[in-house]
Amino acid sequence: MILTTKHYCFLFSLFFILGLKAQNKEKAILLKDILSIISEQHSVTFNYIEEEIAVFKIIPPDSDVSLKVKLKYISDKTLLKFEYISDKYIAIVNNQNLDKPLCGFLYDKETKEPIENATILIKNTINYAISDASGYFELKIKSANDVEISHLNYKKKLVQSASLYVENCPEIYIERIINDLNSIVLQEYLTKGIEKKKDGTFEINPKKKGLLPGLTEPDVFQTLQQIPGINTSDEIISNISVRGGTHDQNLFLWNGIQLYQTGHFFGLISALNPNLAHKITFSKNGTSAFFGNSVSSTVLISTHTDSIEKTTGAIGLNLINGDFYTKIKTSNKSNIEISGRRSYTDFITSPTYRNYYNKIFQNTIVTNSLDNQNIPFNAKEDFYFYDFTLQYHQKIKKNTNLFIDILSISNVLDISQSKTENNNVTTRNSCLEQQTYGANASLHTKWNSKNSSEISFYTSYYNISSENEAIESNQIFNQENTVLDTGIKIENTHDINSNFTFYNGYQFNEIGVRNIDAVNSPIFYRKIKEVIREHALIATLKYNSKNNKLTSKIGIRQNYIDTFNTFIFEPRLQFNYSILPSLNLEILGERKHQTISQIIDLQQDFLGLEKRRWILSNNDNIPIIKSNQASLGFSFSKRNWLITLDNFYKKVEGITTNSQGFQNQFEFVKTSGNYLVYGSEFLIQKKYDPITVWVSYAFSENNYEFNTLIPSTFANNFEIKHTLKSALITDLNNLKLALGTIWFSGKPFTGVMQSVPENTEILYLDPNSLNLENYFQLNFSGSYMFSFGKNSKIDVGFSMQNILNTQSTINQHYRINNNANSVEKVNTFSLERTPNAFIRFYF
Repeated sequence: MILTTKHYCFLFSLFFILGLKAQNKEKAILLKDILSIISEQHSVTFNYIEEEIAVFKIIPPDSDVSLKVKLKYISDKTLLKFEYISDKYIAIVNNQNLDKPLCGFLYDKETKEPIENATILIKNTINYAISDASGYFELKIKSANDVEISHLNYKKKLVQSASLYVENCPEIYIERIINDLNSIVLQEYLTKGIEKKKDGTFEINPKKKGLLPGLTEPDVFQTLQQIPGINTSDEIISNISVRGGTHDQNLFLWNGIQLYQTGHFFGLISALNPNLAHKITFSKNGTSAFFGNSVSSTVLISTHTDSIEKTTGAIGLNLINGDFYTKIKTSNKSNIEISGRRSYTDFITSPTYRNYYNKIFQNTIVTNSLDNQNIPFNAKEDFYFYDFTLQYHQKIKKNTNLFIDILSISNVLDISQSKTENNNVTTRNSCLEQQTYGANASLHTKWNSKNSSEISFYTSYYNISSENEAIESNQIFNQENTVLDTGIKIENTHDINSNFTFYNGYQFNEIGVRNIDAVNSPIFYRKIKEVIREHALIATLKYNSKNNKLTSKIGIRQNYIDTFNTFIFEPRLQFNYSILPSLNLEILGERKHQTISQIIDLQQDFLGLEKRRWILSNNDNIPIIKSNQASLGFSFSKRNWLITLDNFYKKVEGITTNSQGFQNQFEFVKTSGNYLVYGSEFLIQKKYDPITVWVSYAFSENNYEFNTLIPSTFANNFEIKHTLKSALITDLNNLKLALGTIWFSGKPFTGVMQSVPENTEILYLDPNSLNLENYFQLNFSGSYMFSFGKNSKIDVGFSMQNILNTQSTINQHYRINNNANSVEKVNTFSLERTPNAFIRFYF
């Protein structure tokens, strides 16, 4: 018989299968039993401490090899050493000095973050442990059985017990389960650490977040701008516009403290330390009924955690500032978290600072103090900022947590200006200070498995003051704007059953605003102080179907403004339905109001830098601002593809002209009206692990309506009709890279006709009938993390904003030049090509 190729393949397969079966017959057994067999075979006695070998279970060595070969085999498998006391007595030595339990550290395989509350069980026993906030666990007994690691959000993992019985507790990485996270619609949105929830909110975890183009740090407000529908046409983060609104129409809360100052460097940098371990929840629509006093988005920033975490910290430095962060475990039931950041711009001038300076101070009193160029003029600025946070966490019994938070933010600018005229030197000093102080105390209690409560008290203080000494005269102009906001919030949660949850609560807050303007020549003094007190009753019912296809929340907020004896009823709606496993329908709606807003009296107020001031509604010429919004959206997620589409309608009533920053024929007109905006937001994203690519597009039509103005309807100052953003992001182990672009159509502005030289005045065209040039920017970021020791890491990175150094006009207005007797055009330009770099040490 002649064997063909097919026969050889069959025989090879048969031998291979038989070989596998033979190997499977050799099962691992306890090392203690193996030593007993060897003792009988070779007439030797082993001397050992039973506890030290209890965790080892291996396949026995071949019975027909020598004793020396068998002992070497066991030593290679277990790292145990064999020492001959005599020919018949052999001692087993554990050179690792392991007088310790089985232990380890659990980490997320993707984010490398510690995993808390995982269960570690020795199989076939009742012995288990729970991992703590640092991911650490230890098992009190030693067993040779496999160890099973399980967690609700992670895949189960089996490890050999012997692998946990080593000198240094090992690091174990487990994989996250994506499909079982029922509260999440989209696990990764734009980049790692950004998720979209079923209630329509976005949750951002900067500690887990991947890079975004142009950013060296997880800046809260710069991160938000990557989400479709959020823009800042002048690159200032304290001018964020969400679906056509102004910045003051957004609600910003840090650990329950309302923020009235959100930026350092007059809006170029977030006022909050971006390296704090915090969570950000962002809502464009369908806001929870527990949040009021805003007609646009809600941004909640929290650093609270339920567990008492181990002592950790970080120190960092970039080309603008240095910062530190530390969390100190003071006891098993308490810890203190401290963070601080300060710029060194008053000592060192970096390229980043110089470009920021050129951007933020253009067309302000800092750079345009004197129009007469025939007189020698010099100016010197001294600027710095800092922020500081303190948090104390105390566990009271098992299910009660007390948090105390303190916040301080400051910007200080001093300007020295001098001129030489007729051999006389005249020097004037101007200054601006911007400060925020806040405190919050909150108590969280879980009464039982179905009921919990939270009560909190907060206060927020904001002040901006300036003194402007005019160099061309002896006039001194002082301005001050102060906000004091205090309040209390009570929130209860009741799980009725597995499908229904009922939330209810009460809120009270009192806001006082003071404005002061004083001039020495001619003498003028104005002081206005106003107070508004407001109560709110809240009720919300949440429904979640048994198959998790339908999730909805219907909420009501009944407000009473006792200052005006006015009731305002506000319904809220969140609805999400899974049409298919990969396709979700989302409907959101809300009615909201606010009684505090920002206005501009004069464009040069507060040195032209922070020219806005907070004021309160008076229910007359400054109405209560009210909004109605609805949106319909779809999200598709399958095979690493993500496609989202949101269509929205929003109307805001009660806005005033001086809250909109007009620089045309309406600059000094004071009246109220509304704006109506509608549009669509689209995102398409594809992940080719480890690369993520996405492109987003947003369209909006945004128009004012002021009945007393002519014309009464025209384009909104904050209208950006078309916005296109894109990014290519890679996250490969410790290396992160991000390259992205942003393009949007120019915002509206008002042009002028030719003026008559003999009677110089500005003759404007129809308001906002022209558009600025389109804006484009290409940005890059990169970072690499070095790890050493158990918890120590060094992160280094580099970013470049506006790589192509594209000069875009982001604002344009006209003014009269009295010296030249003409109308001149004033342009404000975008940020130049700006590098930044950082180094951060974690411990």
